[in-house]
Amino acid sequence: MPANLAELLSLLDLEPIEVNIFRGVSPKNRSERVFGGQVLAQALVAANRTVNDDRLAHSLHAYFILGGDPKAPILYEVDRSRDGGSFATRRVVAIQHGRQIFNMGVSYHIDEPGLGHQFGMPSVTPPEELPSEGDRRAALAERVPEKDKHWFARERPIEQRPVEPVDFWEPEKREPIQNIWLKANGSLPDDPKLHQCILAYASDMSLLDTCLLPHGLGWMSGKLIMASLDHAMWFHTRFRMDEWLLYAQDSPAAGGARGFNRGSVFSRDGNLVASVAQEGLMRLKTR
Repeated sequence: MPANLAELLSLLDLEPIEVNIFRGVSPKNRSERVFGGQVLAQALVAANRTVNDDRLAHSLHAYFILGGDPKAPILYEVDRSRDGGSFATRRVVAIQHGRQIFNMGVSYHIDEPGLGHQFGMPSVTPPEELPSEGDRRAALAERVPEKDKHWFARERPIEQRPVEPVDFWEPEKREPIQNIWLKANGSLPDDPKLHQCILAYASDMSLLDTCLLPHGLGWMSGKLIMASLDHAMWFHTRFRMDEWLLYAQDSPAAGGARGFNRGSVFSRDGNLVASVAQEGLMRLKTR
């Protein structure tokens, strides 16, 4: 298994501290605030540890309250709100330095047959015909400040291949729609709860950028303050994160220094496996 993916799995292997209390850490090379997708994934791991194996998360709703400190552990406290015959509900609170930085509600459901329908998957270029993320970042490396080159060029646990690449600094203005293929950078165990946690991690990697597309601003332009404010996910069916998934994203609206974004996650064979919604801060710097 590649070292970067092994590190991610290690981050998701929370330490039990007490009944319903778990401790997580951040990557050692993280110097600013904790990545939101990491907190989402770790919180889902904490909730999963308190739920019977016969049910999977079908939805989560989370709020990012304070930026996390990557140098300090994060405590996750789980409230076992309800265990019913077919559903279960959990609430997770993440704490650092005595303050709540994040909270999330999660609902679980047993496998149950029922009516079904879905939207179709967009027709896009397959991932094999697109440049790898490593090749694309290598081509852009000369534009990155020397102090950031190592961070920019490092291998990542999630491979992303955008169908319509965007300039990280000064993108052309276009409709707020983007399609990105993604998958884990290596093989994963069969545990479906782990695959949900890794998708939760990956779902925060590009979604907020979608609301910048009509404005011709890139996340590396230095002109913006950006942060995830809330995040919701619905898991419709089982999937594998070590196989290609298409993350189809759009941004219906932005205003008041906030951008609203949606995502639909499709398996390679066209099944809609998850849906995502997020609002994020997109504040222009004044100096």
